[in-house]
Amino acid sequence: MKVRIIGQSFDIIGIMKKNIAYKYRIYPNAEQQDLFAKAFGCTRFVYNTLLEEKKKHYEETGKSLRNTPAHLKADYEWLKEVDSLALSNAQLQLETAFRNFFRNKAVGYPKFKSKKDPKHSFTTNMVNGNIRITESNESRKNGTLRLPKVGEVRIKLHRKMAEDHAIKSVTVSREASGKYYASILTEYTEGPATQTITPDAQNIRALGLDYSSGEFYVDSEGRKAEMPHFYRNTEEKLSREQRRLSKMKKGSCNYLKQKRRVALVHEKLKDQRKDWQHKESKRLIGSYDVICVEDIDYKEMAQGLHLAKATNDNAFGQFRTFLSYKAESKGKKLITTDKWFASSKLCSVCGYKKEDLTLQEREWTCPCCGTHHDRDVNAAINIREEGLRLLAL
Repeated sequence: MKVRIIGQSFDIIGIMKKNIAYKYRIYPNAEQQDLFAKAFGCTRFVYNTLLEEKKKHYEETGKSLRNTPAHLKADYEWLKEVDSLALSNAQLQLETAFRNFFRNKAVGYPKFKSKKDPKHSFTTNMVNGNIRITESNESRKNGTLRLPKVGEVRIKLHRKMAEDHAIKSVTVSREASGKYYASILTEYTEGPATQTITPDAQNIRALGLDYSSGEFYVDSEGRKAEMPHFYRNTEEKLSREQRRLSKMKKGSCNYLKQKRRVALVHEKLKDQRKDWQHKESKRLIGSYDVICVEDIDYKEMAQGLHLAKATNDNAFGQFRTFLSYKAESKGKKLITTDKWFASSKLCSVCGYKKEDLTLQEREWTCPCCGTHHDRDVNAAINIREEGLRLLAL
């Protein structure tokens, strides 16, 4: 950033406040689990009650209502048993839901929360040191997390938090599998990135990625990702567990146990997929300065009969998110080309466009220059060149 003062210009190095979240598994005892259950229920009650008040007020007056949970504590004494900041955050979450709705109607009108949802959570904030992590003397990977109204909860510190990161808030969640997690949001100060890619930089290492249902992606250098199909590999076991669940009486003890087994299978394949994508995105960002991908509506693709399972199993949209924030943290670039860019139909050598190219044609020969193309590799090269062109604009 440059600022002109009395005819002179000065370069100002920007100091930015950034946030990062650390997610740890926690192990509450029976009493703490009860306190968490109360917090889940109270925050859900506050959210639903405030939403109902807003709906009624708008139907009667035609105006929006700015309400808070303060008046609810007088009528419902049991709300005082949980952390007050958790109740305030429930109100803030509702306000955020309304802002998102008014900003984009496709998001949908805020819905009531159900106690039958498989996942529950609440958020509390750091105030006067009420949240604290203490490492165990026996093992660095074990410790305790101090939370308001709950006290010290056992925590698995698989990743050490940076010393200059200040805790802002903690979100406690219970997954469908019954496991508890604490997502700790921290804030830190960061200067400008050590490396910045500029349009006129020399020897830029750029890579284009063309999405592939079977291989996850094919890059502009002819390599295939060969991502393990975690859902396909687990599909038989998942089907077996779901068949057992379907034969049990809904709501019975055996039904709840089997439902947890199904959730554990889903959780494992989800974690496997995220682990692979984190490692692959880190490798790509470490090896290249510019990554170019195409803008595809993966949710729309997942509606198709033939590509639905493969598209959901690949989760390429999640992979792009990983690439995006990793590139930003390293001062590199992730370029997204327009979804209407004809990457597959253009010859990467001469620029000829084959209008009649069908999806079944995996290879084709350019009638103009005679170059024989692998469809996916050619598309990845075109995506890379288009991304570099956009970078230079």
